Amino acid sequence: MTRIAFIGAGSVVFTKNLLGDILALPALRDVEIALHDIDSDRLRTADAMAHWVAGERGAAPKISTHEDRLAAIDGADFVVNMVQIGGHEATLRDFEVPARYGVRQTIGDTLGIGGIFRTLRTAPHMLALGHEIAELAPHAWLLNYTNPMAALCELVYQGTPTKQVVGLCHSVQGTVHDLAELVGVPADEITFLSAGINHQAFLLRFEHEGESLYPRLDELIAGDVDLQRRVRVALYRRFGYFQTESSEHAAEYVPWIMRHDEELERYRVPVDEYLRRSEDNLIEFQRVKEALARGEAMPLERSNEYAATIVNSMVTGEPSVIYGNVPNTGLIPGLPEGTCVEVPCVVERNGLRPTQVLDYPPHLAALNRTYANVVELTVRAVLEGRPDFVRIAALLDPSTSATLTLDQVDALCDELTLAHGSLIPAMLRPDGVEEEVGVV
Repeated sequence: MTRIAFIGAGSVVFTKNLLGDILALPALRDVEIALHDIDSDRLRTADAMAHWVAGERGAAPKISTHEDRLAAIDGADFVVNMVQIGGHEATLRDFEVPARYGVRQTIGDTLGIGGIFRTLRTAPHMLALGHEIAELAPHAWLLNYTNPMAALCELVYQGTPTKQVVGLCHSVQGTVHDLAELVGVPADEITFLSAGINHQAFLLRFEHEGESLYPRLDELIAGDVDLQRRVRVALYRRFGYFQTESSEHAAEYVPWIMRHDEELERYRVPVDEYLRRSEDNLIEFQRVKEALARGEAMPLERSNEYAATIVNSMVTGEPSVIYGNVPNTGLIPGLPEGTCVEVPCVVERNGLRPTQVLDYPPHLAALNRTYANVVELTVRAVLEGRPDFVRIAALLDPSTSATLTLDQVDALCDELTLAHGSLIPAMLRPDGVEEEVGVV
């Protein structure tokens, strides 16, 4: 029986979507599902959700719950990681402390000062998870959904014995779907190729019946003032390829937007957007919990996430193609070796095989390297115990460096380290700092 461990299963809406996808597939209807969360209330709700989804799908999985993570991982074939270390309170700190220094963020979960410190407070979990999988489920694949995607995957495959790691996101397939609607072509008729780094990958091919759809997109943009007021469109018009993550994310990965009031207005950038989403998630959890208790029906549709596709291909041998985040082993020659890159991957019974993208445009690689620099130094800060690398990562971050002076960056890093307390790896924080923040 295939065993799938969900780490951070208390993210119940996401758990519902992934389980709904998995249990809809004939070969996976009787899998073993091991749910783990350190919050007992969320774990009970995840258990109720899993049983509800199984009933809706007419499936018969074996479902178990575990407050002990080791028990959930033991013997797993797949480990799905979707945690948020520090929960809503840590997110508040990632936004509120930088805001006092004048640093504005939109999502703050991937790059920027928020992405750096989200990496630091998630690093102990990822390193422990990698070692636990190597010991208790050495043949398992780690399917990571937690951001910052590139940094966390790098931490696992560079800092633990676990090498069967793939980071999963919905940005590529979501962008193709959105652009398909925009240009008026069914998404399933579009041929596309994407590559880069997660949240800063680009559609290198975007075609229908052998013809590029970019000229049609250009015409639509030229005639639509609303489209022209999007960050991704502004970047597309300069770099020539469409980025696969939202304008909210894209704005804080570059130095040209967040510090300028007029650009925020021009491109309608929602500052502090993730704080609002985080608060909405708390409300949504309570709503779903109460709906489950009342036995209410809720939507259960196939999502565009890749987890079920990967599990199905490896179990049945039916090949599939997904976009995965994997180590750069010559896959994109213009990017540093070992960097976590997002490329097409073929999945089959024997595992996952990434595809080389040898003709990646040099100007896209140049932009990606400004992103990869921050990721590499943050990862090295953790693995080598170098607090100075945390500061240098922040100094090299495009948006942070465009906003702050040298001394301000140092002060901000010190204050955020103290604010997060013992969530930060011990070797990266001053002695005696032991304040704990809730972990979800």
